Amino acid sequence: MTLSELIDQDYVKAYKAKDAVRLSVLRLLKTAAKNQLVELRRNGGMLDDAEMMAVIIKQGKQRQDSIEQYNAAGRPDLAEKEAAELSILQSYLPKPLTEDELAAAIEEAVRGTGASSPKDMGKVMSAIMGAYTGRVDGKALSAAVRQRLSR
Repeated sequence: MTLSELIDQDYVKAYKAKDAVRLSVLRLLKTAAKNQLVELRRNGGMLDDAEMMAVIIKQGKQRQDSIEQYNAAGRPDLAEKEAAELSILQSYLPKPLTEDELAAAIEEAVRGTGASSPKDMGKVMSAIMGAYTGRVDGKALSAAVRQRLSR
């Protein structure tokens, strides 16, 4: 079963269960996927799993940004709502890398790219982001790679 089919199936389940939050998130996700299909000029088709994962990641980043902005504005109620939506989106992504796995991936990428200074950070970042799509937070990765290359 593809990721798109799983989301469609979960959408129907949420609708029948009257789970308003999940239904809303999945509805927005399906709309974002259709918008992506229009952008790709594939009317009536479906996104493959990698494309669908990219849409989910983008939606998740939007939620994370909203959470930060709501917390900065002193609106924990809205931040909590966004956090609930984010957790639903994250349930469709692969399990994130642990700190040890991330450190090992960084070491492997540094060796593979021959990176030796902070100016090589882009090479290392792109190697890891490509190999671990959906499993790595960009901000955390950036900080870890910067720290490793500054040694």
